[in-house]
Amino acid sequence: MPHFQEIGNKGRERTQPTAKSKSAYAEQGRRLAQYTPGQENDETGSTQAVEAKFITPLDPVLETANGGRLPSIPTDEARKLNALKDELDGRETARSPPRGAVRQGKDGAVHGARLQSPPAMRVLDEKQEEEGLDAPLREAVPPSRTNPLFPPLPMYGPPTTLRSIQCWFFRVVSSVLSMYFLLAIVIGAISAAIPRTFKHMRQRALLDNPTKRRPFYQEEVKRGQERKAAQRAWKQQRKGKGTQTPSGEKGMSTPQDGEFVPTEGGPDPLCVDVAYYARRVGLDAETFDVQTEDGFIIELIHIFNPREYRKPPPKSREMDSPDVFVSEPRDSGFAECETFPDGNKKYPVLMMHGLLQSAGAYCCNDDDSLAFYLAKSGYDVWLGNNRCGFEPKHTMLPYEDPRMWAWNIRQMGVMDLAAFISRVLVETGFPKLALVAHSQGTTQTFVALAKEQRPDIGEKISVFCALAPAAYAGSLIGKIYFRVMQVVTPAIFRLIFGIHAFIPLMMTAHKLLPGKAYSWMGYHVFSFLFSWSDTRWDRGLRDRMFQWAPTYVSAESMRWWLGRECFARQKCILATREEGRLEDKEDEEDDEVIRKFYVDREPHVTSRRKLQRNLTSFHCLTPEHLHHDKRRGQFAWYNKQFPPLALWVCGADDLVDGKRLLRRFDRGREPHVRIVHKKIIEGYEHLDVIWAMDAIEKVGKEVREVIWRTVDEGSQRVCRVPVGCELGVEETPGLIERDVPMMHSGGRLRMASISEGERPAGLAATGTARGAVAVGGGGGDVDVDGAAEEEGAPSTHTDASKERAGEHDYLREEERKFGDGPEAKGEKRGVGRRRGLSAALFTDLEEKGNPLG
Repeated sequence: MPHFQEIGNKGRERTQPTAKSKSAYAEQGRRLAQYTPGQENDETGSTQAVEAKFITPLDPVLETANGGRLPSIPTDEARKLNALKDELDGRETARSPPRGAVRQGKDGAVHGARLQSPPAMRVLDEKQEEEGLDAPLREAVPPSRTNPLFPPLPMYGPPTTLRSIQCWFFRVVSSVLSMYFLLAIVIGAISAAIPRTFKHMRQRALLDNPTKRRPFYQEEVKRGQERKAAQRAWKQQRKGKGTQTPSGEKGMSTPQDGEFVPTEGGPDPLCVDVAYYARRVGLDAETFDVQTEDGFIIELIHIFNPREYRKPPPKSREMDSPDVFVSEPRDSGFAECETFPDGNKKYPVLMMHGLLQSAGAYCCNDDDSLAFYLAKSGYDVWLGNNRCGFEPKHTMLPYEDPRMWAWNIRQMGVMDLAAFISRVLVETGFPKLALVAHSQGTTQTFVALAKEQRPDIGEKISVFCALAPAAYAGSLIGKIYFRVMQVVTPAIFRLIFGIHAFIPLMMTAHKLLPGKAYSWMGYHVFSFLFSWSDTRWDRGLRDRMFQWAPTYVSAESMRWWLGRECFARQKCILATREEGRLEDKEDEEDDEVIRKFYVDREPHVTSRRKLQRNLTSFHCLTPEHLHHDKRRGQFAWYNKQFPPLALWVCGADDLVDGKRLLRRFDRGREPHVRIVHKKIIEGYEHLDVIWAMDAIEKVGKEVREVIWRTVDEGSQRVCRVPVGCELGVEETPGLIERDVPMMHSGGRLRMASISEGERPAGLAATGTARGAVAVGGGGGDVDVDGAAEEEGAPSTHTDASKERAGEHDYLREEERKFGDGPEAKGEKRGVGRRRGLSAALFTDLEEKGNPLG
């Protein structure tokens, strides 16, 4: 690492190790080993610790005699092991510990770590003190001082009899207590759902269907009908084709024409398989095993089009060395997954999931899944599953070993994220990639990129797209059940939830319960805990969405989120509560000034114009217009290595406070962070940013363009231009623009014109106006039960647009097959109703440029 230094013995005679030093080193190696010498055999080899490798100044991992890796240990223990090894090796001058950055908070708290230096390094320290370079701050940092938000993790030794008894005690007691905890949550969720269910039944009995008041009700009905029709067609094709898929491909005979042809179909089996759902939309997926620097084996999923990509041999998908960012173009296997010629390559995009979720969260909305949308747009999409996931794996440790579960959000960012980025860059051969993260995925990134953690990761990211960024706690943290968790001591927390996985009974239930029952329970439990709803989702796909959660996470990770010491108490991932109070006071003073000069300054600027302005600003070489407050910037979390940042904030998100994060950037507290785009989507809840039916319109298209506009020129020259990014930054696309078509549905064509708000001025009561036509309102559409659309339901309107001859024939064909256009009605072109596209009109979904919200 660039910020790690070692001072070795240069030109000095090696001293002979004493028997005492040999004994001390052997004893320290046994204390930190995987097994005691008596437990080792020919299969395990020697598992004694031989050296500590500092991944960051706060994260020393153990290297064992058999070449394996064990998770992080306390820095003092690592320093002791290395010092004894240096003495045994005869080094007269010990190696210097890592020297990472330290950061001072506004409240005086010091974040980071700096170990005591050997004499050779103290000379440098004295010189720094004379020059006044960070001397007071560095002197204030005691040895092994960690961020106050990340208290030291427990340390466990080899599995002795006493430790085994302790582990079984925690597993038995916590399994009972956590079962009662989970049972209480389930009962609470069911109790909250029963009144709503009875209310719904009563309204249906009175011939008042409340589901018709859902904002996308008509579109849900259409898509449900289209899915059923596609299932029937798939069954008919299967009967005629035997064991072959309806498209006729088998194995290596797949034609390489670049088309998207589904190779799976029929009723949804509700399985946990990204590749299966990719095949339903004409794509496919392959899984790579990735080894982290502390020995965990995590999954990296690659989305591809089988009709233009040949999978590499299975051996190439196995895990590589745990070291990251060390591969070079001359290495074998470098860029093995980038099979396209220059000018037609695909730019890599890595996507990270949220808390208790998995990569499947990006793949459960058919063609409206963000991962599939970006893949079909022309990007090389990779999905990361954080450590443990659905199948906990480590190169050395079994499930029962508590060391496998001694990690939290910091290790997920510093270790997992680095491993994913390194492997994607090796497989694709690009110098950087785009990172798209949701919720906890943004948290682990924000933590990892902090100047005292692993900021050099930022140099490998071309743009960081943060969806529902989780840096500050929302109002939900004040609910009674979360407040109870905050008063529980660490010892009691471990007694209730154990020292292994967090409530593993949830994963057992996932294996035993039928898919629909598990999804129903999962939705209502999460809705009860986090106060979100499925109002904007396609309810016909909701069962699929909750097959991907929860996953295995460590009890220590959940203690970081919910316990009395960390996030729940401080209400921030990188600042203490006292620092938050000081920032609030500053913000109140700023608000008075902003109200005088900002409010209603630009209420009529469109979202497209704001995106253009933000991206133009990104390419500005001398951005003097950016607000850099040096006084506030001295307490910044990040340095110049932080990548360009784009944020999509959910305006109705009670789980996290994205608006407060925007204020931090807007008000000069992060002078090195360059915002390329920011958007507050009012009305959106925490999961709507990836699951709402209009998420592609509100988020996906902007993510697609932001990624491309921030790619360096060298990479752009060798890559294909993604769909929808053909125009320049300052050019505005027409009302009908080229986009990725959907399988078996005209939903994207319709969603581009849906209006949830009041009927625009000039629109007739029938939903039509000059140059416009009603699509969803009053058209005699029926729901799944066959009921006609009632009066007053949300209507849809579309504006007519001018276009060049033949420019959008593919949309007209989609219209003819799936839409309400003239061809579908048996009318002649040019006669009767004509459909086009327009920008969506919403009253509760708009970009908020005002930092006051």
